[in-house]
Amino acid sequence: MSEGDDVVGTGPGRLHAIEPAPDGAGALMTGLPFGRELGMRLVSARDGVAELLVPWDKRLVGDPGRGIVHGGVITALLDTACGWAVMSAPGRILSTATLDLRIDYMRPARKGAMIRARAECHRLTRSIAFARALAFHDDPAEPVATAQGAFIIERPDGRAADSAADRSAAPLGEGRE
Repeated sequence: MSEGDDVVGTGPGRLHAIEPAPDGAGALMTGLPFGRELGMRLVSARDGVAELLVPWDKRLVGDPGRGIVHGGVITALLDTACGWAVMSAPGRILSTATLDLRIDYMRPARKGAMIRARAECHRLTRSIAFARALAFHDDPAEPVATAQGAFIIERPDGRAADSAADRSAAPLGEGRE
């Protein structure tokens, strides 16, 4: 994350505090206790697209016999990635919360491998955002899991983020500046 990313910081419309990871792989989410405990890292969040990762850690294993990360870790990673994507979407969004989240698990996560997530906020309405995400190791074409969800959003005064309400309901990339 660069200093210019306007979704990072504190206060309304800001996400939790982050700090650079010691190994240079993303930024630790120090202001999000659950994410911090899972070792979640923010790689980027801009223009409705977010990338996060979770390094493999034996504390996160759900199948000790095979060393596979628990599915709840993957769910949390995908949900958090979608939240970052929503908060980074064009327009002023003060907060978001998950309304509905569907996860489809495709294959077990590999033992010892970092899990990455890429999420995209693909539609905004006045009060709801829609996002989809992938969790994968090295190749997004081989996902560990996919997600799609709906997220309630809070905007200033309950209005659309910009003065053109019809653009706020358009899919991202269509009619957006």
